[in-house]
Amino acid sequence: MIELSLVGIGSGNPEHLTLEAIRVLEEADLILLPRKGDEKTELADLRRDIVADLLKTKPKVVEFDYPVRDAKTPKYLDGVNTWHDALAEIWTGLIAEHGSSNAKVALMVWGDPSLYDSTLRIAERVATKGISLNTRVVPGITSLQMLTAAHAIPLNTLGAPVQITTGRQLRDHGWPEGVDTLAVMLDGECSFQHVLDVPARIYWGGYVGMPQQILRSGELSGQCDEIIETRAKARAENGWIMDIYLLRRTA
Repeated sequence: MIELSLVGIGSGNPEHLTLEAIRVLEEADLILLPRKGDEKTELADLRRDIVADLLKTKPKVVEFDYPVRDAKTPKYLDGVNTWHDALAEIWTGLIAEHGSSNAKVALMVWGDPSLYDSTLRIAERVATKGISLNTRVVPGITSLQMLTAAHAIPLNTLGAPVQITTGRQLRDHGWPEGVDTLAVMLDGECSFQHVLDVPARIYWGGYVGMPQQILRSGELSGQCDEIIETRAKARAENGWIMDIYLLRRTA
């Protein structure tokens, strides 16, 4: 039985790792470490630093290149599923090549494996490929937690619901009825510009929890152009960006 641990590491800040996360990584026989292209070498470097600087043991580390998702696939979910299948094949091959029959294998997951992350779905695919697999999750600090902490705001208003959604959903379907607070993730197109007719405040953060963290907040209509410009500039300077924002209707 292979034990696969998906370890949430927050934004890669060593202070974000729980004691459990460090212990599980130290007990691993094999750590799979993804590389996501030359523009995102910093993300791989942060994972390498965690292994080198925080772990008292020296687990075997095997790096692999992330396949690129085909964004031109007509149906979005078809492209995602094909991409997940490719990743599952890579994981399966690496585990078979570098792990023993009862190895403890770990993957460091940005943020937490439960919040708009696909590692759990990929692990399900691996379990269907002839590998006896026991998957566990070690929770990590999410980008949503880091965003609300950075802006020193509560996630919800009193007695009111919160909806966590994606930029694609906001762009295609607008502001959902009956919800005053939206947490928006995976938005590469600044989809908040499609709901400027709604009186709202925005709390935006790029690289939240990291040294280069950028924060903007204020009335959505007044902050829209500023955030778009700031985001584009940061991406050009760093070669990549991870951002998240919260939208809240105003009375």
